[in-house]
Amino acid sequence: MPTFWPSKIAPVLIMTTLIASVDLPKWVPGKILLSSDSLGWNNVSLRSYRYTGLDVEVPAMSDFMIVLYRQGVTPMQRRFDGAWSKEQCAPGDVSLLTRSQKSHWHWTAGIDVTHIYLTQTLMSKVAESVMDRAILDVRLRDILRIQDPVIFQSVADLVAEAENPGLGGPLYVEAIATKMAVRLLRQYSSVLSREPRQQGRLTPAQFNRLTQYIEDHLAEPLSLEDLANTVSLSTWHFLRRFRDKFGVAPHAYVIHRRVERAKLLLRQGAFPIKEVALQCGFSDQAHMTRTLRSRLGVTPSSLRPQ
Repeated sequence: MPTFWPSKIAPVLIMTTLIASVDLPKWVPGKILLSSDSLGWNNVSLRSYRYTGLDVEVPAMSDFMIVLYRQGVTPMQRRFDGAWSKEQCAPGDVSLLTRSQKSHWHWTAGIDVTHIYLTQTLMSKVAESVMDRAILDVRLRDILRIQDPVIFQSVADLVAEAENPGLGGPLYVEAIATKMAVRLLRQYSSVLSREPRQQGRLTPAQFNRLTQYIEDHLAEPLSLEDLANTVSLSTWHFLRRFRDKFGVAPHAYVIHRRVERAKLLLRQGAFPIKEVALQCGFSDQAHMTRTLRSRLGVTPSSLRPQ
């Protein structure tokens, strides 16, 4: 469980210059194997690297970093807050590094890793929700090696999405990142908190406002944060309330509504198939064709009036 720092004895938060995750190769040189940089993800990003053995000092980073070891076995040493940790890291192992924390890493063998970067905004908002408290700061504990099936699967899902982006990708990714943040907060965190606050609820008025918002913006990219803000809920509470109300995750509901609108427009026959795809939020005609075939077993042309 997370450790709470009592407000009256809260540690002083020292301001320092933080580096962005995209600048990490300046200090830790490696070959980039996969990146989410151009995919429009919100509050989470991914990079996979191939490294040789290195001895590197990493400045404090602006994001929380999760490292999944994909290939290669190596002795791994890390100095974190003055103390060295030593482990043997192999595929399936995970290292955690909190934000705003300088570190020194040393390993000797070649490895392939995937880095997941979670923003302070995401971690703080999720912490406020799941802990029912206003949050001043979140820190991950010094953990060089764990095996955690929840984190492993979350990283694997993000890798799969980065390799083959699908419909509603940013929304889907935010849901995975939120799940990962909850796991980190429950098992591996220390939290500086304020007083408890009220939880939001998905009321009938919020339901109507949300469904109308989705219909009005179906042709546009829809983020989890945008949907949650529409009903004034945190992303964590929004996900729970949404599932309770709709029975599916937000990205699945959005896909369903896009398919239903596409069916209606195609049967009306007033627009070219390409235009229907754009009006329904598909990236292109081929994307809509794949989705209709997988979900309905039909092609767009078969729904057109004869």
